Amino acid sequence: MLNIVVLVSGGGTNLQAIIDAVKSGDITNAKISAVISNKSDAYALVRAEKCGIAARCISPKDYADRDQFADAMLDAFREYRADLIVLAGYLIIVPGKVIREYYGRMINIHPSLIPSHCGPGYYGLHVHESVLKRGNKVTGATVHFVDEGTDTGPIILQKAVEVMQDDTPESLQLRVMEQAEWKILPRAVDLIANDRVEIVNDIVRIK
Repeated sequence: MLNIVVLVSGGGTNLQAIIDAVKSGDITNAKISAVISNKSDAYALVRAEKCGIAARCISPKDYADRDQFADAMLDAFREYRADLIVLAGYLIIVPGKVIREYYGRMINIHPSLIPSHCGPGYYGLHVHESVLKRGNKVTGATVHFVDEGTDTGPIILQKAVEVMQDDTPESLQLRVMEQAEWKILPRAVDLIANDRVEIVNDIVRIK
């Protein structure tokens, strides 16, 4: 049974997609051991508590430096016996020390088709604003492994979403979540939980 720790910063809609997929059996051989947020008032923590999942806040603001923050995260991961770390709308840069220890066991969901509209500064509505400004006809979402770059880790799954002519950043964000993020993130977790994902020469192979 794979122990998952989900990292969140906001409402936790992607977290909810994972919770629902575990309940429905779309994710097998896995359970959510804990949800951790950098914000104590994140609604994602409420979602976790309602489902009987351990929920806590670990904020970099509460530590003297990044190294202490990294140690606090690692201590929590060990406490919850984390096998897989899922960044589900987590807006804090994960310390390199943490990434190195969990490389190949940490994934992220990004609301575009990487390598487009990604990298430093591309998060939340900024991504969808960029898509509309460029005039893209197709966007989507990407699940990838986390490395020490920004949105540069090996890609696991992607799903395309059509951009409508009358889209706003908000309407596009919702469609990308509904049609892509909430589908491919649980799918990626299930693939990993069932040992169907491997990294070969920095490229993901699905077995």
